[in-house]
Amino acid sequence: MSRPNFRFTHFDLKQQRPGTILEVTLSAVNNVRLMNAVNFQRFKEGLDFKYLGGIARKSPVKMVVPQLDHWHLVVDMEGHHGLAESTVKMVAPPAAKMQTAS
Repeated sequence: MSRPNFRFTHFDLKQQRPGTILEVTLSAVNNVRLMNAVNFQRFKEGLDFKYLGGIARKSPVKMVVPQLDHWHLVVDMEGHHGLAESTVKMVAPPAAKMQTAS
């Protein structure tokens, strides 16, 4: 099991609801990858993994959590000159509208 051979910053977002908006601010071009716990473990082990996101050329980057799960966000320098400074802000999804009985 080999660890990725590039530097990265990890944000453990814990369990998030679908529709949660992530706003990622970067100081340089880097990769921004959102993945669930299983895929984050595969990432750390150097195995094939699935993620949402990719190269972020502009900051901030906005992403939307697709489903209820334990999420991890990784900012990494693979293919770039250095690791960007990064922050993540989470905006809760709008509350579900209450239906009234007729």
